Amino acid sequence: MRPVPPFAVVDRAVLDGIENELSRAGERADAILDAAFDRFEERQVELARHVGDVLDRPLDETATALGSFLSIVIFMAFERAFGERLEAVSTDALKATVDSLSLEEELRARAPTEPLDLEDVVAHEQPGIMAFVHLHLEAALEEAASGEDVDVDDVHLVYQTMLVQTLALSHAVAPDERSKAGGTELLA
Repeated sequence: MRPVPPFAVVDRAVLDGIENELSRAGERADAILDAAFDRFEERQVELARHVGDVLDRPLDETATALGSFLSIVIFMAFERAFGERLEAVSTDALKATVDSLSLEEELRARAPTEPLDLEDVVAHEQPGIMAFVHLHLEAALEEAASGEDVDVDDVHLVYQTMLVQTLALSHAVAPDERSKAGGTELLA
């Protein structure tokens, strides 16, 4: 799995800001999310299709709602943090991300002495996003523990999809001027 470049790490404050904005928006929150979803489909065609293919499956209602919310907020976080530097995820880049995560998971399953799970590695690469995802994932699983009928396998599938989305978007961020200059100095 390719590491996330330091210039592509989303600060947790960006996600907290989005969540606060949605909370304060009240009834307008749906309109904000709908507009962000439209931008996601327009600017990240392949990635939006991939996420949509997962969420269009006959999933548990909680898993679908969780996936819809997280996928839009993750996109919004990258969009706000990086603006025009966020490039579209290509078909090849998406496939490489999916394949990389699958291979990494398979290798870790074969090596039971491996100290970190794949989720831990992604959390190290994008700590703000993964902390936000875990917060909402835990809330969904608490519903299951409180007697709500939540399909844990469906929630896990959504979680895996958010890992793919997070890494794909991370690698779609172009370096800023400071990163470009730093890269040149290292080569000199």
